[in-house]
Amino acid sequence: MEPGNWASEHSDALRDYFLKRLSFAEIGKEINARFGTNYSRNAVIGRAKRMGLAATKQMPAPPIAPHLPNGLFPQLWPNPAGKGEAFKPPLVPAEPVKLRCVGIRPRLVPLLALEPGDCRYPYGGDKDGELIAFCGHPRRPGSSYCTPHFHLTSGPDTARTTGPVILRLVAAA
Repeated sequence: MEPGNWASEHSDALRDYFLKRLSFAEIGKEINARFGTNYSRNAVIGRAKRMGLAATKQMPAPPIAPHLPNGLFPQLWPNPAGKGEAFKPPLVPAEPVKLRCVGIRPRLVPLLALEPGDCRYPYGGDKDGELIAFCGHPRRPGSSYCTPHFHLTSGPDTARTTGPVILRLVAAA
């Protein structure tokens, strides 16, 4: 039997196991044990899609949120309860952080609005529930950060670990 060509009894077994709500990995194991085959999880998924059993469309990407000047992020998702009111996430917006030694004002871009060439230096997230935003200025070539943030994170005064980290257990008093 050629790869990609499934025997009809194998396809029937796939349909039966799928209707029993087994995972694709479990379906593959069951079919392999039953028929002495060697189908991978991905082969089972592909065959299920061709048989019309598995969804072939991906979920649509969420809309890109525009940057607001006050650092707040607009609502991205509808209310999961289905009521007419807007869903309010339990997170609080991040407050702009005063930089230690970088003379740059971050744009505070949300993760979904970052472009490929934007600085990925994070702001916020220090407190529980605080949103995280990113610098967003043009990146330095070969780095994830703009030039000021690159120097902030990779200067001679930054702590670096070159070997394995050794943890010491301490008894609580």
